[in-house]
Amino acid sequence: MIKGRLALVALLIIGVSISGAQVASAATTVTKVSDGDTITLSTGKKVRLLQIDTPELSQAECYGQEARSALVSLLNTPGQLSLMPDPNLDQVDRYGRLLRYVFIGKININLKLVEIGAAAPYFYRGEKGRYSTQILKAAQSAKDKSLGLWKSCPGTKLSPNDAVTTIRTVVRATSSTTSEGVKCDPNYAGCIPVSPPDLDCPDIKRLGLAPVKVIGTDVHRLDGDGDGIGCDK
Repeated sequence: MIKGRLALVALLIIGVSISGAQVASAATTVTKVSDGDTITLSTGKKVRLLQIDTPELSQAECYGQEARSALVSLLNTPGQLSLMPDPNLDQVDRYGRLLRYVFIGKININLKLVEIGAAAPYFYRGEKGRYSTQILKAAQSAKDKSLGLWKSCPGTKLSPNDAVTTIRTVVRATSSTTSEGVKCDPNYAGCIPVSPPDLDCPDIKRLGLAPVKVIGTDVHRLDGDGDGIGCDK
């Protein structure tokens, strides 16, 4: 076990096989943290953290620098650093980066970044890996508690199937009204009645409005799995 608070460049990475068994490799160090979800190894390989996304530094997005600092801090946590692929997902992205979960001891850094609000879920092509349920729950909890980017960038939407786009201010939409005088909630595509009263999926289905696309805050709590589509089951 690595003891004490080590410098980032001294972190030892041990490879992990798809089955989860650790495979010892030559000592490899982390030489660069590009942003909140990408690191570079001394071998020259870049690693993209799986199933999460953080704001871009190159575009000066809200919370970009803070997300990078959070990853640097977590990588310096005392403990053995290891990488784990996901057998259900791609092993390399289109840029040639390794797609991995990063661990310090038993701490899943990908999940931890989401828990503290430094990253958001990103299920590329809608594909969910082995930790997708925990990641989604952690994101909803961080958003509810206004942690990290959810506090600093309150206009940001939780949209797991899309790369995160942080927004510093809340955009207020105005409700529309149908010809029958029914007010439509601006948080949903189509005309979902404004809350209150609170509606559930059986109500939505009786109205013939299911499935529902969530485009704002899910005030009726229709999207149970957080994929942006409510009452689709």
